[in-house]
Amino acid sequence: MWWLGVCAAGIGVLVPGLTGRRIGVLAGAALYLLSLAAVAVRGRKRYRSLAGAAARAGKYDVLQDRAVTVRNWRRGHRWWLLLGFLLALGASFAVPAAGGMLLAGLGTGLRLRAAWLGRLEREGEGLLWVRVDWLGRGAGAPAGRTVKGYRRTGIAAGDAAPGGARRRTAALV
Repeated sequence: MWWLGVCAAGIGVLVPGLTGRRIGVLAGAALYLLSLAAVAVRGRKRYRSLAGAAARAGKYDVLQDRAVTVRNWRRGHRWWLLLGFLLALGASFAVPAAGGMLLAGLGTGLRLRAAWLGRLEREGEGLLWVRVDWLGRGAGAPAGRTVKGYRRTGIAAGDAAPGGARRRTAALV
């Protein structure tokens, strides 16, 4: 989402727009900061409560990492992302770069939320997982209404590092 916003803002700066470039960029900067802050802090209470009540993963639990959930969501909503990009481009004719900067702020806020979740996992010394059957119909959301709780495994479990990043292992020589 960040890249789509940066591209839309870059293209939007080329169009003078109704308000002018300076007002458009200033309005876009304000929208960027507001959307970044709103998305970064939204849902922290729910994530914290789910993480605090996380049970140890059972032997037969089918777990799905948040990164996989987000990738599946992105695939299912790619048309909405394209529509957001096109709307950001279209808004450039009125307020240059503002729509693209708003979209970039949303993407940056999501990245900051993922980093915050990684710190939450490090504090709890365990990885947080979502049971696949709790995701509901479609891709679901990592903290959506259908998610009743998280499962916790140790840091050494699987190939994921805190925050859903791929674990890097040192090559044995």
